[in-house]
Amino acid sequence: MAKPYYEFFCPVKIVAGHMALEHIPFELSTLQAKRPMIITDKGVRGAGLLAHVEAAFEGAESVIAAIYDDVPPDSSLTTVRDAATMFRANNCDAIIAIGGGSVIDTSKGVNILVTEGGDDLMKYMGAHNLKRPLKPFFVVPTTSGTGSEVTLVAVIADKEKGVKMPFTSYFLMPNAAVLDSRMTITLPPHITAMTGMDALTHAVEAFTCMAHNPMSDAYATAAISKISQNLMKVMEDPKDAEGRLELAQASTMAGAAFSNSMVGLVHALGHSLGAVCHLPHGLCMSLFLPYVLEYNLETSADRIGELLLPLAGADVYAATPKAQRALKAIAHIKSMRDELYSRCKLPRTLKETGKVSLDQLEHVAELTINDGSIIFNPKETDYEEALAILKKSWE
Repeated sequence: MAKPYYEFFCPVKIVAGHMALEHIPFELSTLQAKRPMIITDKGVRGAGLLAHVEAAFEGAESVIAAIYDDVPPDSSLTTVRDAATMFRANNCDAIIAIGGGSVIDTSKGVNILVTEGGDDLMKYMGAHNLKRPLKPFFVVPTTSGTGSEVTLVAVIADKEKGVKMPFTSYFLMPNAAVLDSRMTITLPPHITAMTGMDALTHAVEAFTCMAHNPMSDAYATAAISKISQNLMKVMEDPKDAEGRLELAQASTMAGAAFSNSMVGLVHALGHSLGAVCHLPHGLCMSLFLPYVLEYNLETSADRIGELLLPLAGADVYAATPKAQRALKAIAHIKSMRDELYSRCKLPRTLKETGKVSLDQLEHVAELTINDGSIIFNPKETDYEEALAILKKSWE
């Protein structure tokens, strides 16, 4: 059935390659920016990744005017204010975020403050409260998972109140995402596995949830195919630059897909489990993905069956009768999880995480049915059903 109406929006320029970083000074010059500030975290700096970026500025007109490397794993209001203060003190005129989701979210928050003035981020919270373009903003992802480099959302924690605040605006989207294989080549195996499954979930939910459209489908299926073909290669050989670049592109494609077609029950469960048990987001996605697909079979078997082609390839797809494709696709995802478990002990069940207890599941289920992502799931879910999926994910 053709969708009567949809929107697809992704204005972020993608600069990708094994030497993509060298293009940053030119991209800055096209926006008349000369004094960028780098925002990153201690891990990225400690891994020596900033050296590649600093080298790209040798002999350039623009100079790196400041480096803020104090972003915590969960971005906070205080961090955003501190970084904004440094930006102003050094007369910076652009932001380069180098890191994963938290660094990118922090940078989006900083960009709001340094563009709008003041230090009250709260007044821009919620959807579409920004009225004009922000300062030039570039993102260099160092994981291949979140897709934040092409999304219009930032989530920043108010530590004092203990809440996570969402910010949504088209103006939060970066001017460019710079995908360079050198930036993910040092990722340890378990983070490579978690972020790969995170990107896979973004793509699968973008394809199977209710707001999917022909444009998001194209990005989602391409992302799934790249992850299926390259995740295990990179687990086998972490220094495989081609494979790393393919995973980085897959993550960005999945980000473009889900920010236009939304996510569903895997994310609702994952957000809730993450909030209660403080597990990494990518791990939460991997834990729930096959069980939610099984739950959605009743309404979406054909759609889930179509995933078999990008997941397993043309031969397997052609050899599998249409009625069996959905179950085969889910089995393929389970076998990917088994292989990741054997390679880096990435947990497959809630029990295997060692950080979840059975008596927490009811609370997680309560949070799940109030999570915004659940609206786009193809099959409605109540508390009992959410709890049943959690119990199925236990062992």
